[in-house]
Amino acid sequence: MWWFPWIFLAISLSSCILITRAIAGKRNYNAQLPPSPSSLPIIGNLHQILKDMPHISFANLAKIHGPVMTLHLGQMTTIVISSPDTASELIHKNDIAISSRSVPDSVRALRHHELSVAWLPANAQWKNLRRICSTELFTSRRLDANESLRTEKVRELIAYISECCDSHRVVDVDRVVFATTLNLISNTIFSVDLVRLNLDSKTPEFIDLIKEIMKEAASSNLSDFFPCLKMIDPQGRRRSMTAYFKRLHAIFDENIDRRLSGSCVAKHDDLLDALLHEGGSSTSIDRCTIKSLFSDLFAAGSDTSSITVEWAMAELIRNPRVMARARAEIATVIEPDKVVVESDIEKLHYLRAVVKETLRLHPPLPFLLPRETESRIALDQYMIPEGVRVVVNMWAIGRDETVWPEPNEFRPERFFEEEIDFKGRDFKLSPFGAGRRICPGIPLASRMVHLVLASLLQRFEWKLEDGMEPENMDMSEEFGISLSMAVPLRAVPVVP
Repeated sequence: MWWFPWIFLAISLSSCILITRAIAGKRNYNAQLPPSPSSLPIIGNLHQILKDMPHISFANLAKIHGPVMTLHLGQMTTIVISSPDTASELIHKNDIAISSRSVPDSVRALRHHELSVAWLPANAQWKNLRRICSTELFTSRRLDANESLRTEKVRELIAYISECCDSHRVVDVDRVVFATTLNLISNTIFSVDLVRLNLDSKTPEFIDLIKEIMKEAASSNLSDFFPCLKMIDPQGRRRSMTAYFKRLHAIFDENIDRRLSGSCVAKHDDLLDALLHEGGSSTSIDRCTIKSLFSDLFAAGSDTSSITVEWAMAELIRNPRVMARARAEIATVIEPDKVVVESDIEKLHYLRAVVKETLRLHPPLPFLLPRETESRIALDQYMIPEGVRVVVNMWAIGRDETVWPEPNEFRPERFFEEEIDFKGRDFKLSPFGAGRRICPGIPLASRMVHLVLASLLQRFEWKLEDGMEPENMDMSEEFGISLSMAVPLRAVPVVP
């Protein structure tokens, strides 16, 4: 009968509460938790975060209850940090004790959380995967060696936009930059392009697949708030993610099998070659782990870079003064008949300030990936018990008026007044994390974002389609693991 599933769900919830209370009674909860909003039975504070997107709801609650706050989300206790000083204390004093991840249930599909460099605890397998990423992808030597590949992919992007300009077509900025970044990563891993830029009628399936994975991983899920429901996956999040991962892994298997079959005789000197040649070593990894590593690289590497470029372009179009100054700097530093190369970026001081300001207002990850305490820790004047989820709200920190004057204004000049980078040293601007769980791909993302943005500004002026005025742009956000524009930026390139 139609009501049977709901009775079953109610019984499960009740059982969950009793079990959780029994376990909590055995734990040492003599800790002093940070202040918390008043909560309701069963759901805790869930009703207070459903009024808006989570990063905004958390920020609004923090204004009332303080920058270090406890939320009871269903049966899960979560500590929310909205202060750069407390975030710095959390990471720099307790980095080892909070090195584990709080894993969303959807990410457990195909055991991804047991194989993924993003979600594994900081164990020996995680260290091996981080070593592979560092030595084979993100060292200065490897990045310098692959500079010609990045230059080629950006050249293809500019050529495509030039075609759009000649035919007066509108450019979907996120899509073309996303495709460019995907092809950079696919060439780094497989030495092939996986998508084409000129598919105007439909977004390539591979792009859709990566975006769906990122969206599903961040979707609200009852199983994350009531762990006893994981066994039934009531909203089907894990089942959906399983289907997405299977499709993604099939693409990876096809490329791996082609390489193993011997049909590719030439040595490619790509990541796949490096992993296959590690086969007999003590640090080699199996195929399932290889596919999870590739999933992490494609999802994290392409999505965050394209989102940052899209937000930067949106803010520049919306602020013509800033756009004009950025383009004038590029014209001064780079001769008109020369293309932008990576060695030019260090001279483009204002452009680098534009990227920092974009990351402040629009961090790719509004929350750093959640951590979980492995032991009891001291934080500020509070004591946090073991097994508690800890979230840093980078979106709130970037818009805190006590940290940033005029926080809602897009003003890159602020970074000439104070030297701040985004590489984890200063939590006023740490969109990619800090400590041992800092994103290992920062060096590549930084090179790619600056190169793409400078190239787009050097070659073209930009205006909105259908004569829309910049002040009428829709700058609303779409929440996910990454924070994209709710209405994708569509702009018209014009040759100056």
